[in-house]
Amino acid sequence: MTEPSKPWDAALVRRWLERRYAAARLDQAAADRRGYDARDDFDKAAAEEWVCRALKSDDCTNDQNALAARLKALIGQDDYPATSLYDDIRFERHVRSYLRKLAKMTKANEGFEKTLRYQ
Repeated sequence: MTEPSKPWDAALVRRWLERRYAAARLDQAAADRRGYDARDDFDKAAAEEWVCRALKSDDCTNDQNALAARLKALIGQDDYPATSLYDDIRFERHVRSYLRKLAKMTKANEGFEKTLRYQ
């Protein structure tokens, strides 16, 4: 990796993951209440929750390179076990896209300061 413009802040990354995890759970509940038409929104929120849960308590968040390696390993995974989904294929597609987004954020060390619910 190139020399970052600002130092890695592990506490900020963990806080961002915690807040995104909580927001994803709320988004799942809202999509569930909307019913059949919100199936994709439910799967998207479930994917975000899965990624944040997999990373938020992991020690890899302490180091930028370790988190990048963990994200790369997760992207290379064949399946992502989860229950109560509408469409497994769509869920896995959303997980991979969210992991790629997080990998870009990690590489650039940007975006973790944005902790609002809606992004």
